[in-house]
Amino acid sequence: MQFCANKLDKKDFFGKSDPFLVFYRSNEDGSFTICHKTEVVKNTLNPVWQAFKISVRALCNGDYDRTIKVQVYDWDRDGSHDFIGEFTTSYRELSRGQSQFNVYEVVNPKKKVKKKKYINSGTVTLLSFLVETEVSFLDYIKGGTQINFTVAIDFTASNGNPAQPTSLHYMNPYQLNAYGMALKAVGEIVQDYDSDKMFPALGFGAKLPPDGRISHEFALNGNPQNPYCDGIEGVMEAYYRSLKSVQLYGPTNFAPVINHVARYASSVKDGSQYFVLLIVTDGVISDMAQTKESIVNASKLPMSIIIVGVGPAEFDAMIELDGDDVRVSSRGKYAERDIVQFVPFRDYIDRSGNHILSMARLAKDVLAEIPEQFLSYMRARGIKPSPAPPPYTPPTHVLQTQI
Repeated sequence: MQFCANKLDKKDFFGKSDPFLVFYRSNEDGSFTICHKTEVVKNTLNPVWQAFKISVRALCNGDYDRTIKVQVYDWDRDGSHDFIGEFTTSYRELSRGQSQFNVYEVVNPKKKVKKKKYINSGTVTLLSFLVETEVSFLDYIKGGTQINFTVAIDFTASNGNPAQPTSLHYMNPYQLNAYGMALKAVGEIVQDYDSDKMFPALGFGAKLPPDGRISHEFALNGNPQNPYCDGIEGVMEAYYRSLKSVQLYGPTNFAPVINHVARYASSVKDGSQYFVLLIVTDGVISDMAQTKESIVNASKLPMSIIIVGVGPAEFDAMIELDGDDVRVSSRGKYAERDIVQFVPFRDYIDRSGNHILSMARLAKDVLAEIPEQFLSYMRARGIKPSPAPPPYTPPTHVLQTQI
């Protein structure tokens, strides 16, 4: 909204007035709450204030006919601002935009009582009014946008020999290892957003049987044509099965799994699907340049990457990929948007490394940036959420009573 005023009362002894507006929302009990103040325009009786943005909820609590009170003051340095006058309106009136209906007389009730000839203390005019609907992540989910989660697990030798208790991949029959804990914890958070709960699960950095070729993008379930696992439990089973059959090797290349998901994401750009790649890694990365290039390319696609770092390594490279402080770039091209969220798993487990301190905090941090990343893609492409289907009502069965 933007407002201007004309012929306001002169309040300053040496100058004109320094007017500003204060907007109040009326409450259920008849009281008023300040919801916006404009800036002060110095030394004028005909100010034009800057346009401002306010949510409909803050202005009138979503009630279009609720009273909105606007007071006009003359600013004073000592804080004892002089009251010029006031008027009331409503969201419905304001939404008519610039018109004769939106020119308001500014009235000072005390003056009105005292002076018989008093008309007003000036007028305030609405110059412009624009409503933008802010849609949320859930509006898209309700409208049918599918979230597809892919899991990628680091099978490089830097994790340590799975037969040794010091390994991050240690196969302990009695409790989950670091990867198992991270997968289960993060997977259970993200699976709620994936309607079919079928997750492609990939591994990278291992030598595969029977010929010992090194792969940076293999199906954990051993089926490259159909790498889908049923739920997080299915992913866990495939992970344990892989650990028994592959040989940890290297190097740690992220680009192949990022490009794998990007290939799928590039085929659905209409907003009906969004892809999230979860990489669980010990953080020692070998193909930094290629990974940055993959991220820059993927930033144009409907996808996000969550990197969960397990183990005690320094995760400087992961923090760099996260792009919160400095946008990721490759060959002089910057990522269109930040699509990487990095979470160091050790911040969420106790000293023994066996228990998660706060599942809720982990959930919050893992998913902290996904909705905003998702919305930034949809906004940039001008994709609006589809209308939500009507809520399901079960058919009513008439009970046949036998007599």
